[in-house]
Amino acid sequence: MTTSPDLDPAASLRSTHEASGHSVDFGRNLCVVLGLPFDAIDLDTAVARIRAAVASRTRLFISTPNTNFVVAAMRDRAFRDSVFHSDMSLMDGKPLVWAARLMGIPVPERVSGADVFEALGRPGSAPMSIYLFGGQPGIAARAAANINDAHGPLSCVGFDDAGFGRVEDMSDDATIDRINASGADFLVVSLGAAKGQAWIEHNLPRLQIPVVSHLGAVVGFVAGSVQRAPPWMRRSGLEWLWRVKEEPQLWKRYASDGLVFLRLLAFHLVPDALMRRNAGQSNESAEKVCEISESETGMTMTFTGTLGSTERQALKEMCHLSAGSTRPLTIELSSVAGIDNSCSASLMLLQAHRRRCGLSTIFFSVPGHIKLQGY
Repeated sequence: MTTSPDLDPAASLRSTHEASGHSVDFGRNLCVVLGLPFDAIDLDTAVARIRAAVASRTRLFISTPNTNFVVAAMRDRAFRDSVFHSDMSLMDGKPLVWAARLMGIPVPERVSGADVFEALGRPGSAPMSIYLFGGQPGIAARAAANINDAHGPLSCVGFDDAGFGRVEDMSDDATIDRINASGADFLVVSLGAAKGQAWIEHNLPRLQIPVVSHLGAVVGFVAGSVQRAPPWMRRSGLEWLWRVKEEPQLWKRYASDGLVFLRLLAFHLVPDALMRRNAGQSNESAEKVCEISESETGMTMTFTGTLGSTERQALKEMCHLSAGSTRPLTIELSSVAGIDNSCSASLMLLQAHRRRCGLSTIFFSVPGHIKLQGY
């Protein structure tokens, strides 16, 4: 394999675009499933990252995509990009775990937002302060009272019902100042997935709380207005059935999302899995090239051969270099025989980051058998 001589193996994989202040971490162990990125980690690792962010007061924007996220993201690019912009993306949905394993991706386990919140509140855990933003009228207040009455490691230092207005209406200076003044470690947002992600992205530069995530159902669970499914239903992928019992209005959403997921399964994931199984291993002996070059018109990343585990580090270093450039970027894939899922995730992360910064990225001559988006 040949690589660009300009790559510095010791370079940090966290790239920051100076003009925008946005950053992206190419060192994460990412996979892409049904068009969205996920950190391939277990619950304990996710909790450890949160505690580390709190201890260092380092920003950690967490997304928790489930099947509804996948369906909504197919129709709304801004919503989809919000997941790519997050610092940690957790696989909050058993069907997504099944889809990943069908694709041959070794996902450790489902990690839901509710599981993370419960783990943070385990007896004997380090103290952590919470601010609740959103939820139905009165629910956040009940949840705050229940958290504080439990006298556990979690304490609620503020809450805000937020209301049902536009994102901009919920983002006035008084609201953001009130949240920041609380000194909370973890801001839990509950506004509905699309609006919640949009609100976080809109206000993240002004928020001083280190950990921020939309955990819509968690506020209801903690308040006691909705009971969480028993553990055996969560493990078996039947939590949706319990949620419909608790909140009957959800049945239309689950039915619609389920049909879309089944179509993706039948017409994309299963055929692709069979094709990969029948094709066997690709030709690993072919020359592999990963290089980056510059010209008067911009930058070009060129790949040939099969991009697998041995090329991931070189690819991530190239993504790091090109993420910080303001020049147009072309990614040349016409001579690529295959690309593994982790490499696809890095390229998609790069594209989303550059789009966030208003920069051009063009995928040139992508072969039909290359599945960049995971379906």
